[in-house]
Amino acid sequence: MNTKTVVLNAKKMNFDGKLDFSILSSEVVVYDDTTPEELLDRIEGADVIVTKEMPVNGELIRKFPSSVKLICEAGTGYNNLDLDAAREKGIMVCNIPAYSTQRVAQTAIMLLLNLSSTMQIQMAMLAKGNHDNFTKNLQVPHVEVNDKTLGIIGAGHIGQAVIRAAQALDMNILVYTRTPKEDGNGIRYVDLETLLKNSDYVSLHCPLTPQTRHLINKDTLALMKPEAFLINTSRGALVDEPALIEALQNGTIAGAGLDVQEVEPPAEDNPLYTMPNVILTPHMGWKGLETRKRLVSILAGNIKAWEDNAPVNVVS
Repeated sequence: MNTKTVVLNAKKMNFDGKLDFSILSSEVVVYDDTTPEELLDRIEGADVIVTKEMPVNGELIRKFPSSVKLICEAGTGYNNLDLDAAREKGIMVCNIPAYSTQRVAQTAIMLLLNLSSTMQIQMAMLAKGNHDNFTKNLQVPHVEVNDKTLGIIGAGHIGQAVIRAAQALDMNILVYTRTPKEDGNGIRYVDLETLLKNSDYVSLHCPLTPQTRHLINKDTLALMKPEAFLINTSRGALVDEPALIEALQNGTIAGAGLDVQEVEPPAEDNPLYTMPNVILTPHMGWKGLETRKRLVSILAGNIKAWEDNAPVNVVS
């Protein structure tokens, strides 16, 4: 099958030039980035479009040429695409549900361990030439995570991987999910309030939907222990960021590790950049080289399955 595939914002995935998009289909056109004004011209005659976290609204999708039959979102979340408009146009949408599981889980555990050792303050001290942690007693909190309680919100592929890693660290596990299971293997399934009140660390692993937007807000933050930490490697808008900043400033919670933010990148004057009880990373969970190569390989599999009339990972 002679399939023309257009990758609209390749630089989002291929920022180091180490990915090969030629494996996607028989004809591939690659653009580093695409503005809404450029989009329609660039997809003329295309069968398949590939996006990565690129907002494509319903107004644009309804203007797509009739040649377009498949949109591949190069990631797990697809809230950037208007699925209703795609259905109206008869365009199938697929995603990649599990390409970054291990690396995102490792990022969550990395944030947890660094917060438990106040690593952000230790590194800031070194950057300023302050060696008090070496020449005097340790100046910052440094606690064990074993026997602490980790609350997992959302127990899909990534949430389950975090659970396995946390159990290897001898942590207690509470889980809040849409589809709770029977307690077992050291895991308790509880309601959200119980999880927030009893967890030392709360890690978010649920998709962004109208129901989960600002799931963590002023009221839910107030339920957490003052010594607890929030970790988000999922979607920034799961958290009401102004409410979180206020909670961090007021000592409502002890700190946060955020690989995702409500607006990415955060504004230059965002206080999260400099707050001493925050570790901020640039949505790096999915950006490992092996992870991104796996992403392109699964993309190619999605397109091949669609060509064979046996589509996989279909979300619309």
